[in-house]
Amino acid sequence: MARRADLFLIAPATANIIGKLANGIADDLLSTLALTVTCPVLVAPAMNVEMWGKPAVQRNISQLEEDGVEIIPPGEGWLSCGVVGKGRMAEPIEIYNAIEQTFDCPS
Repeated sequence: MARRADLFLIAPATANIIGKLANGIADDLLSTLALTVTCPVLVAPAMNVEMWGKPAVQRNISQLEEDGVEIIPPGEGWLSCGVVGKGRMAEPIEIYNAIEQTFDCPS
């Protein structure tokens, strides 16, 4: 699977998978594939507002960006935990636009 991929998208990307990728941990199918692919990797974080704001999560996001992973920033809105704030996964059109940009497709 890893050799045939043209793009690898993780949406939603939890704090857990973001931490695994940032630290080179491959202990399940998703993290193993993400660390094995040679194609562009896009990550659309989705998590609780407090989790998103934690320094450890932000360090992991920075590490992924440094490693060449494209982060599709989360939006603000109603979260599954019942609060409103930043951490909501990007809207599908935003994810689609990021994919188009990756392949340099004309709009």
